[in-house]
Amino acid sequence: MSHPRILVSGATGYVGGRLVPLLLQRGYQVRCMVREPRHLLGRWAQDTVRIGQIEIVYGDVLEPESLTVALSDVDSAYYLIHAMGKSGDYAERDRIGAANFAKAAAEAGVGRILYLGGLGRRDHKNSKHLESRHETGDVLRSGTVPVTELRAAAIVGSGSASFEMMRHLAEKLPIMVSPKWINTRTQPILITDALEYLIAALECPEAADRVLDIGGPDILTYRQMIEVYAHVRRLKRWIFVVPILTPRISAYWINLVTPIPASIAFPLIEGLRSETIVENDDAQQLLKVPLTPFRQAVERAVAATDNLRVPTRWSDAVEGAIPESLDQTPKPEHSLITNRQAVPTDASAAMLNRAVSRIGGEVGWYYADWLWDIRGAMDRIIGGVGVRRGRRHPDQIEPGDAIDFWRVEDYRPERLLLRAEMKVPGRAWLEFRIVSRTDGTRELIQTAYFIPRGFWGYAYWYGSMPFHIFVFSGMAHNIVRWAEQQERLEPVETEAETHSPTASSSDGEENSEKPEAESPPRK
Repeated sequence: MSHPRILVSGATGYVGGRLVPLLLQRGYQVRCMVREPRHLLGRWAQDTVRIGQIEIVYGDVLEPESLTVALSDVDSAYYLIHAMGKSGDYAERDRIGAANFAKAAAEAGVGRILYLGGLGRRDHKNSKHLESRHETGDVLRSGTVPVTELRAAAIVGSGSASFEMMRHLAEKLPIMVSPKWINTRTQPILITDALEYLIAALECPEAADRVLDIGGPDILTYRQMIEVYAHVRRLKRWIFVVPILTPRISAYWINLVTPIPASIAFPLIEGLRSETIVENDDAQQLLKVPLTPFRQAVERAVAATDNLRVPTRWSDAVEGAIPESLDQTPKPEHSLITNRQAVPTDASAAMLNRAVSRIGGEVGWYYADWLWDIRGAMDRIIGGVGVRRGRRHPDQIEPGDAIDFWRVEDYRPERLLLRAEMKVPGRAWLEFRIVSRTDGTRELIQTAYFIPRGFWGYAYWYGSMPFHIFVFSGMAHNIVRWAEQQERLEPVETEAETHSPTASSSDGEENSEKPEAESPPRK
């Protein structure tokens, strides 16, 4: 008997991206609703696409008309959407989106909605973030479709925002001066356990019309969480609490020290002032999911991070789409400024692809990395993402991946298109194309595109002209130089590649051997 069709909204997000392969493994027909379908193409096994087990459809909860197709012929739907981190009033967008989704689900005859919300007592004054999480569940329940709301606190796993914030604080700061919220109690849960709860709730009819608190077996303060992480990593850390640090000051400090931007750090930290612990054991009695102790959860997340088993990250959820004018092959238009570098080479297309696919992260940008670091630091000072996000994997790329302060808009053989996510007065892209020439050689064509926004956009571009002239030229030539040098070492590299790691598991929290990383030529 075939399994019912399940809709997963927010399938490009941290939780949704790990839930989908688990549902596929258990035989469900899965429909992924995303605003950028191209970001999921090729992410999961192609045989599931061929047999029709998975669909990828466009849908945006702020565009009600797009939900009709996405929710048609669906048995149950996961609501894994949260507007936190985007500009403007995220609570209002969450409210409107949930109302649109509940209405469309009722009209489509969906059997149940499953929503992952946040812990926190409803009779206490909570942060705007937690209130929004609770209100989203209320709005979903205001419709006629039965709702199962699973409420969780911090999710611990390789690549999660909570884990990355804790990891970077513990790794980089031997002495921490922290605000009072570091002594607030919470009940973190391993990502694998949270995923098991989500699937168990789907398979349990008695979970309909229930609000179920889920958490790990340990109740800890955030101070204790950092201390456990430090102990796992054999780090000695001293933490001092002071009463004067506000959530906003803390958010900007975390923005500078960790990869988490201030737009995400602030609501997270504001929420840390409220206790987020499980109020009853209804979820455990009903769903019976084995729970992982916090120390073991940290050990698994650390191992997965060290061994490059990070299938999704906090930065995976994206906003915005590539404009039509830049789809496929970008062409100059009225407001489009470009910088084009074309470098001929005898290197193979495969080796050039490899050189391009390793850009950013620990490898760097092939030329004047110190200037890229300065640009990233400037971005973080004004609340941007900077370059500390790094990348999910040192040499594997998927559409939608974050690479420092860029986002992968398109990736295919012989083409990589990155969209800028740093704060800039306009919109910017960086494209790499490998073109075969009639004489049998190839050419790397690297093009920066910029659509300025008003006077300051033009001032920014032309004021940065020295950077464009020297850095973009040096980067293109060094990419080609690395590919040519590496081609001469191909027999050695082929042998080394036989020891590359296998495909990661669906949740990523497994051990594996860590591959050695190569470094490009730097100047």
